[in-house]
Amino acid sequence: MGNGDSRVRGLAARAGGWSARHRWAAVGIWVLFVVLAMGIGSAAGRVDVDEGDQLKGETHTAAQIIDDAGIKEPAGETILIQSKDGSLKSTDAEFRSAVSAVVTAVNGTGKVTDVTSPYDTKTISKDGRSALVQFDMRGDSDTAGDRVEPVLNAVAGVQKDHGSLRIEEIGGASMAKQYKDAFGDDFKKAEYSAVPVALGILLIAFGALVAALLPVALAMTAIIATMGLMGIVSHVQPMSDTANSVMLLVGLAVGVDYCLFYLRREREEREAGRDAGAALRIAAATSGRAIIVSGVTVCVAMAGMLFTGLAEFEAMGLASLMVVAVAMVGSVTVLPALLSLLGERVEKGRIPFLRRRSRRGNGESRFWTAVLKGVLAKPLVSVLVAAGALLAIAAPAVGMKTENLTLDQEFGNSLPIVGTYNRVNDAFPGGSEPAEVVVKAKDINSPEVKQALADFKAEAVSSGASLGPVDIKLHDAQNVAFVYVPLVGGSDQDKAAKSLEKLRDEVRPATLGKVDGVQAPITGQVAGSHDFNDQLLGSVVPVFAFVVVFAFLLMLLSFRSLTVAITSIVLNLLSVGAAYGILVAVFQHGWGASLVGAEGVGAIVTWLPLFLFVILFGLSMDYHVFVVSRIREARLRGRTTRDAIQHGVVTTAGVVTSAAIIMVAVFAIFGTLSMQSMKQMGVGLAAAVLIDATVIRGVLLPAVMALLGERNWYFPKWLNRLPDLTHDESPEEITSTVAGEGERVRV
Repeated sequence: MGNGDSRVRGLAARAGGWSARHRWAAVGIWVLFVVLAMGIGSAAGRVDVDEGDQLKGETHTAAQIIDDAGIKEPAGETILIQSKDGSLKSTDAEFRSAVSAVVTAVNGTGKVTDVTSPYDTKTISKDGRSALVQFDMRGDSDTAGDRVEPVLNAVAGVQKDHGSLRIEEIGGASMAKQYKDAFGDDFKKAEYSAVPVALGILLIAFGALVAALLPVALAMTAIIATMGLMGIVSHVQPMSDTANSVMLLVGLAVGVDYCLFYLRREREEREAGRDAGAALRIAAATSGRAIIVSGVTVCVAMAGMLFTGLAEFEAMGLASLMVVAVAMVGSVTVLPALLSLLGERVEKGRIPFLRRRSRRGNGESRFWTAVLKGVLAKPLVSVLVAAGALLAIAAPAVGMKTENLTLDQEFGNSLPIVGTYNRVNDAFPGGSEPAEVVVKAKDINSPEVKQALADFKAEAVSSGASLGPVDIKLHDAQNVAFVYVPLVGGSDQDKAAKSLEKLRDEVRPATLGKVDGVQAPITGQVAGSHDFNDQLLGSVVPVFAFVVVFAFLLMLLSFRSLTVAITSIVLNLLSVGAAYGILVAVFQHGWGASLVGAEGVGAIVTWLPLFLFVILFGLSMDYHVFVVSRIREARLRGRTTRDAIQHGVVTTAGVVTSAAIIMVAVFAIFGTLSMQSMKQMGVGLAAAVLIDATVIRGVLLPAVMALLGERNWYFPKWLNRLPDLTHDESPEEITSTVAGEGERVRV
């Protein structure tokens, strides 16, 4: 391979060549794109997912009725008044005095409305030792958390005067405030700390400030541009804060990875004696192409979320897809231009105490050379041991239990309000999260509707679905009624779900269902969780099928090998299975849970398995495409398959290790958060990436390919009609005959 100009026809090579020749134009276009995307997006504003549009089914129908009626449900709050030692009862003078003081105090704030006494609403526990004062916050329920502090202070003042009683507030507004105070900055800290962590690891990997800054700069500009695009796109597909956090994670991961792959190859070629122009062309034609194949595969995986029908998942999928596409385009356009502009100055800012890691003259990692020597010497043993270990790790996933985490599961004892939540549920089962029946009729005050409402109220209790009290709130002008039904089971999701089913399948048809023209969808926290689970389970098969089939086709077309396509899918599924096993072992069975602060969770949050599958399948392809591309490139240069495997793995090991360490570190930050759902996500992602970059890419992939030998390149003749996306893996004209196939591969 000489330093002279080599004709290349691949998209990545052409893009890199143009950018290197028109470097200022390429940089200017990228900066203009980022500025315009952010500017237009900010001007357009972001439309967030509406809570009523999160789900289909009854939950969505109920939200639609409320929206159409123009009813703005206020944020409801509850104050628990409870005897601490059980000696006081609601009939005692001190207890009555405390109730009266609470009602007077909260009314005095001017922030509330419709304050009710437990003596009027009969919200007194069976043992008479607990009572509930209920009221609504004035104003928009979405911002009630910002206005609830004076009410909380008033309640705290009453508590000081009644030491023998427990007086605590709980509700949507107070929970939102406590959550914001305790964890509102958690996400921001995690997001902001991810960038310095990535930069620190890159400094160690490159030993030079400029080289380390390039990947971070590319990732951050891709993220900034995508934030703007999210604002524009949100007017068609609403977005959310969760989608924004996921986008940042994915954008940082792939943005750094892609730049790392490109930069490392360019430096490697220069170290091999190529001049700057030739090194850049080689990096464009090889790593650039791998980035495009990987980026398209990751985009396909992220697109799988669009098949869930869940607005939050669709937002996360689209946001992730966009940031990957933007990072991919930036990597093959502006990055070559910057490298061309910088030249040798990419080594500027050398860190004196950081020396380049000892590498062989051909760019091969000493550590992985030693590992590969053992793996390739006994590939069958390596496959059996590595695959057996991963299957053993994945085994606990067979008994995976998923559920929407309750407040105490999500936060444990880290929030004081969790204790209040449990005490309310113990004294009034289901009272903290009642089912809400939204009744719509032509005339809500007609005799038949009123009778049906009364029958429903009575039947809800007599059927055993509720212990009462069942409360009915009429909106005469809109012909709508809200029926609040505390569910038997309370915070026990399984029991509460059975009570919900009884309401939906037995009580409602026998009462409200007999009146013509009446709609009565049942919503609420338990109903939303139930509907979410049903919809999510229904989307598992289409999402899995879409991601696996399209990833298989992309690998088949990109490598022109049926064997490579099949093994890539199997290995990725194995790493996902291992991640599932670790999650179940830690968070469900509690093995080592104390190490990550996850004691007593007992379940995996419902949305996580599908989310992890999509994210991990996409990110795993990063490494797989990069490593296999290098192996195939070496094979096309005339090396034997075994030599090509050795060369491909050890020459990519350094960059894959660096990229993996960054991902593991960033994901591990989220594993330190207090919310168990975020902790599960962080631990699952970090564990899977670690397994993927070591056991899968360093042991299983080379061992499997060594066992298959020339069959790695098997491509049936009847598939020759498919598009050929394998050309231009090298900037040189190479002609090679793959033994056993009789197919000339021109690159």
